[in-house]
Amino acid sequence: MRLQDKVAVVTGAASGIGKEIATVYVREGAKVAIADLNTEAAAATAKELDPSGERATGVAMDVTNEQQVDAGIQQVIDRWGRLDVLVSNAGIQIVAPLVEFQLAQWQKMLAIHLDGAFLTTRAALRQMYKQNSGSVIYMGSVHSKEASVLKAPYVTAKHGLLGLAKVVAKEGAAHGVRANVICPGFVRTPLVERQIPEQSKELGISEEDVVKKVMLKETVDGEFTTVADVAETALFLAAFPTNALTGQSIVVSHGWCMN
Repeated sequence: MRLQDKVAVVTGAASGIGKEIATVYVREGAKVAIADLNTEAAAATAKELDPSGERATGVAMDVTNEQQVDAGIQQVIDRWGRLDVLVSNAGIQIVAPLVEFQLAQWQKMLAIHLDGAFLTTRAALRQMYKQNSGSVIYMGSVHSKEASVLKAPYVTAKHGLLGLAKVVAKEGAAHGVRANVICPGFVRTPLVERQIPEQSKELGISEEDVVKKVMLKETVDGEFTTVADVAETALFLAAFPTNALTGQSIVVSHGWCMN
């Protein structure tokens, strides 16, 4: 098992990509905290992954709340004595033309994606530095490298994660900590499912055309990226044995973006 007895926190892990990453980590021997805004769903996911409660636990966490983040990370450390992997995955999507985007919605997007990444990283690094080891993995997007209409704050935030990862890689190197970004293409999660009718309305095209001519247009095979694709990449990064792979972004997108 590639993560035997490693301790991981995965944010936004009650569903979607986060849940799949947590599932793979438990399969590979890790002890995993399912950190999520939805406390009941986090607990249910943890029970589903490990009914014994020994290798998976739910943690209530609003990643934009400093006190909740610090308390949640500490809860994990108190329970299992260490923290080896942080997957900063929590995120939302709101689509609208830039000229119509409400400031409150812009701020909400940046808070969840960027403030959340900062707060969870800071809390995790305090423990990782004590251990002199750790892996921080950010859930970026092809939109960390490309832009799409209607997604100004999302694109801005995902670009920002690249910069944060590079700083963590630089600062963490002396403490045995590495940082990387996974950049998936479109993954057919509930978040993406909601975007299809929203973009259909905004762009004045059919939902089928949103999928074929917007979301998957630039892929090499017209296929969605799967949660399994992303989770296996998260496993690869978490299990990588040295600091040789740090400060990097890995695009998982069926060829949509090739840089």
